[in-house]
Amino acid sequence: MQNNKLSMTDTLGLGFMTFAFFLGAGNLIFPPLAGFLAGENMSWAMIGFLLTAVTLPLVTLIAVAKANGKVMGLLPPLAATMLAIAIYIIIGPAFAAPRAGLVAYEMGYKPFIQDAQASFEVAGVVFTSSQLLYTSIFFGIAMLLSLFPGKLLDSVGKVLTPIMIILLVGLAISVVVLPGSDVAAAVGDYQTNPLTKGIIEGYNTMDTLASLIFGMLIIDLLRKKGVDSPREQTKYLVRAAFIAAGGLAFVYVSLFYLGATAGDLAVGADNGGVILTNYVNYQFGASGQLLLAAVVTLACLTTVVGLVSACAEYFNELMPSLSYKLLVVVMSVTCAVVANVGLAQLINISIPVLVTIYPVAIALVAVTYLTERFAQPAFAHRMVLSVALVFGIIDGLKAAGVNMSMFDVMPLSAQGMAWLIPTAITIFACLMVKRPRGEAVLN
Repeated sequence: MQNNKLSMTDTLGLGFMTFAFFLGAGNLIFPPLAGFLAGENMSWAMIGFLLTAVTLPLVTLIAVAKANGKVMGLLPPLAATMLAIAIYIIIGPAFAAPRAGLVAYEMGYKPFIQDAQASFEVAGVVFTSSQLLYTSIFFGIAMLLSLFPGKLLDSVGKVLTPIMIILLVGLAISVVVLPGSDVAAAVGDYQTNPLTKGIIEGYNTMDTLASLIFGMLIIDLLRKKGVDSPREQTKYLVRAAFIAAGGLAFVYVSLFYLGATAGDLAVGADNGGVILTNYVNYQFGASGQLLLAAVVTLACLTTVVGLVSACAEYFNELMPSLSYKLLVVVMSVTCAVVANVGLAQLINISIPVLVTIYPVAIALVAVTYLTERFAQPAFAHRMVLSVALVFGIIDGLKAAGVNMSMFDVMPLSAQGMAWLIPTAITIFACLMVKRPRGEAVLN
């Protein structure tokens, strides 16, 4: 067994790569709008958002390290496989990766072209010419980078990410030095429930789901670097997680503040990307737009590379007859096709799915940390995740517009978090179960 150690440069590169994988579409478009709508209640909304968009991904990465990449090991094989497939599809070809390509198009390319609406129809499906061309090139580049996973740390962590960080720091400084206007009053749910609303908004980044995947991808990359000791893998993964969490928190706080002080620049905006684009245009003109285009394109590209690589790795292990390179090509082409659905439509479709699956992911992380405290770990994992799934489905159906008024009596139902208390009670009940006398404690 090799026990290679990473140099300080490689460790920083690993952390930067992890940060880059997380920093994608949702991380840039949701905080500005949340900050604008939260207004005077921005602080509470930001705390909620940081809980699910920074703290949860951080503890999830550490949980993956703690379980040596086997966070679903105590679930029935079929259930574990189905959950993993669902998560990979959500963060891969169904939602997260295509959304990243769409945001790159909307913010990094579309503002520079005059005729973005030229379209044509194929088999009843309408395609926008510029969007189809851009997404084809974008996912083509992502495919080429993903075909060589052993070079991800060098190409993403040491080259692309430092450039992106410099650009983001410049944007953050401008937000503080050149704020748009005074903070306005809160709007909608941010008036009465800014904390829980911020928590739900944090779901949209999909970062907790991505952590389950990226943690395993990073462990695999460490093995390729010759770090085979589980203890060393955990050490480097934890370091990478803290670097990524620090970077994400820095970005979110600056974008929240940008949205809260956007004033008239945010009027009529239906997503944070519009607010961010308007702010940059107002403060910096064409040169600022180029800067923003570079930040968004790099952020989305590095995220897609991580997602496509992780998905291809998983399905290659699941179906060895399909080669990794073939799966990379299939994933990339699928992402390019789905990306032409449209950003607003994709976001609307994804919200009920995320509201359903996120409770299960959060419950999985919680029981991973508590595994050694359960008298019957396998039973506890299965019970807790089952309860989280049942109530997550209820919240998801409600988010999809289905009449679920019969469940309104449940605590936190109005905030879309009906799953929280039943899941917590189930965890507590499983902790209270006594270990049979003479049974060994699980190591």
